[in-house]
Amino acid sequence: MSKPFRGGCACQTVRYEVFGEPVAMVDCQCRQCQRDSGTGHASHMVFAGAEVKVEGEVRTWDLVGDAGTRKRSGFCAICGSPVLLTFPDAPAIFSVRAASLDEPGRYGPQFVTWTASAQPWDCIDPALTRFERMPPGQ
Repeated sequence: MSKPFRGGCACQTVRYEVFGEPVAMVDCQCRQCQRDSGTGHASHMVFAGAEVKVEGEVRTWDLVGDAGTRKRSGFCAICGSPVLLTFPDAPAIFSVRAASLDEPGRYGPQFVTWTASAQPWDCIDPALTRFERMPPGQ
């Protein structure tokens, strides 16, 4: 196993460590990710069954994604930075925002989801595999 993935919010009140390897690194262009990021997509590092430690006050709000997936978005109670996502129906899944990583260079997108909602000005690497919605089996 590689060293843990560490990160946190802009003001460093919320800190996390994830012990394990990501199962996916994805740029998502759904409308909710656009709203959450304030731009054309959000970048997520997704873990399954990893050991996770979170410190600081994380506030959450629940939403239902475009595909009907229930999500719990976690953000810092002080600075408001979006930091993590959990999934009430899949508690083993834990996702962090790539921009929240202490070493964001460890993130490397593998594919793009929800291109059906893509904004024409959001230029993502054309070599990446693209899915109009979620990939099959997700």
